[in-house]
Amino acid sequence: MAHPVPPARRPTSVTPQGPSAGRPRGPARAPAELPPVHAAVICVAAPCLAISPEHGQLTGRGLDGIYRSGRRLLSRCVLRVAGRDPVAVQGRSLGADRAGFTATVRTGAAPGPDPDVSVDRVRHADGTERITLRSHAPHPLRLPVELSLGTDLADLGAVAAGRAGPDLPAGVHAAGLRWSTQGAQAFTTADPPPDDALASLGLLRWELELRPGAAVTIELRTAQDRVSRTPVAQLAGPLSAARAEGDDPRTEALFRTGLDDLRALLLRDPAEPADAYAAAGVPWRCGLAPAESLWAARMALPLGTGLAAATLRTLARTQADGRGPDGGWIPGPLRVAGPGLPPGCTGTEATLAFPVVLAEARRWGMPEREVAALLPAAERCLAWLRSRTEGARFLADPVPGPFRCETQAHAHRAALLGADLLEDCGRPGADEWREWADALRDRFHASFWTETPSGGAPAAAVHPDGRPLAHLTGASAHLLDTGLLGGGRLARGLLDRVRTEQLARLLGAPAMDSGWGLRSLGVKESGHNPFGHRSGAVRVHETAVAVAGLAAAGFDKEAGGLLKGLLDAAEFFGHRLPEMYAAPQRTAGSAPLPHPAACRPAAVSAAAGIHVLVALAGIRPDAPAGTVALEPLGSAPLGALRLSGLQVAGEPFAARVSRLGLGMVEEAADALQLGV
Repeated sequence: MAHPVPPARRPTSVTPQGPSAGRPRGPARAPAELPPVHAAVICVAAPCLAISPEHGQLTGRGLDGIYRSGRRLLSRCVLRVAGRDPVAVQGRSLGADRAGFTATVRTGAAPGPDPDVSVDRVRHADGTERITLRSHAPHPLRLPVELSLGTDLADLGAVAAGRAGPDLPAGVHAAGLRWSTQGAQAFTTADPPPDDALASLGLLRWELELRPGAAVTIELRTAQDRVSRTPVAQLAGPLSAARAEGDDPRTEALFRTGLDDLRALLLRDPAEPADAYAAAGVPWRCGLAPAESLWAARMALPLGTGLAAATLRTLARTQADGRGPDGGWIPGPLRVAGPGLPPGCTGTEATLAFPVVLAEARRWGMPEREVAALLPAAERCLAWLRSRTEGARFLADPVPGPFRCETQAHAHRAALLGADLLEDCGRPGADEWREWADALRDRFHASFWTETPSGGAPAAAVHPDGRPLAHLTGASAHLLDTGLLGGGRLARGLLDRVRTEQLARLLGAPAMDSGWGLRSLGVKESGHNPFGHRSGAVRVHETAVAVAGLAAAGFDKEAGGLLKGLLDAAEFFGHRLPEMYAAPQRTAGSAPLPHPAACRPAAVSAAAGIHVLVALAGIRPDAPAGTVALEPLGSAPLGALRLSGLQVAGEPFAARVSRLGLGMVEEAADALQLGV
């Protein structure tokens, strides 16, 4: 790939190359500047998407529109009542898949400044919109209502790059209008049918009679064809109907919104429509992103193993076969890495995550037949790791370097959890992988740990010549993410206890903890930018990884501080956390700042809220052994907490944490015993 592709860049598809293609081979082409989306009201029920301005009128400018499978079916939907533009008073999300807009109209039929008609619009991602007009006038009203409709049928990539075409000519279609061009079409129908349809102007008109206090509703339906498939979110999906409740009411909102958003992002695999995975995020990455989809599936394991199994099967179908240098690799695009580093490959991250997610899914209760079917793909991932590190001290990303800190953490975790998986499934190689992980650990200590006056820190990367890049980044949190083994145990991390304690202190200090979450680059580092995707902004899933890792390592203060900051930030975003946001150091009266190009919702951010609350409760199952351990944070930073409707061993599971930090299992499968 010739240029970096950050997560919030380019909605157009990118053909990933092998890991050996990690270095740019020619002049990088600057990506088109994306229109800002931080103020947009976005609703999604993948593959359906609606992007609206806060006032609710689809104007045809920018990204406004109703989309399906990346094509804009309707770009303009402007309402006029009694010859006037309604005055917008509120626009807000009503859920992952719908948004509401309220406006008023003063018809002039009565003296005074008070509006006498209210307009409520509820727009759904699937292209349905209900417009309700209610009269507050003291006498009957006769209202002319007009809707101006139009579309260019452009794809989202062209719209984002400013290359959308002009409105297409419309034709009258049943009770509405129709547009078509080169193999694409869309139509909008209305109920009740309009009194008049002017195709040349793209207008639908009604004359409505409204008695005092009465209301009338116009329903619009925009679609590509007469038969539309039900979005995955509306089916009996792979995620359980879990909930959180506790002393802090925000936990319920964060958990509910995250689950709602994660369901809304589910997509079918075209190769096997029965398998669903989470799209990376909207509006820019409305498809499969291997690393992000796997991260979301891993964090959502407490909601059942169905999403993980389907995501793993989907990615196994993309896995490179053969015995060459790329054999076993899962393709993925490049991603920017902040100052001082070339782009990294998300395919490397996904390949290393594959055996980890499979091993942990088995602990949460994935049926053994599903594990057995996916085991060969996991073994191929491990074989790729061995081939890429044969004769090398570390795993390079990209080839021939540098060696990234988090990549070594991913490789170490893959080796240990892969060994656990191989041993439990009666496959050879477990001891060799544990020895490999131990050797990597020793080399990591010698090369990556840099001594400083304050006690040392992990380098962000080590160059092939051995020079460390001594930046402190949020990616170092992955050194604390060890992964779940049998008996509710956690795998050993890359750092020893002394270095783990030092890293915990660094992550909890103001240079990294903004008060709203973990910075992706320390505030004192050169190149720090509070809006930088990998150079200072808070990346939600990285904060979640840090919270879970710190909690597991016993650093309650640091874990609780980051958790509270994340929860506070979520309030500012209506509990729908974007993939990243800017967070200057928290002070009285300050607030986190939206990143204008961040995906929202994003799969890893939606799943992160679930992940941190489960980590707070310390739920560690081992379904094959019939046990579950409960090791909550003793400090109980959010007070009492109850999680119900989770899934362990395919059965409902509920646990409670008291204000004293004591855990109790309230509901579990009969075969499960409480472990130590």
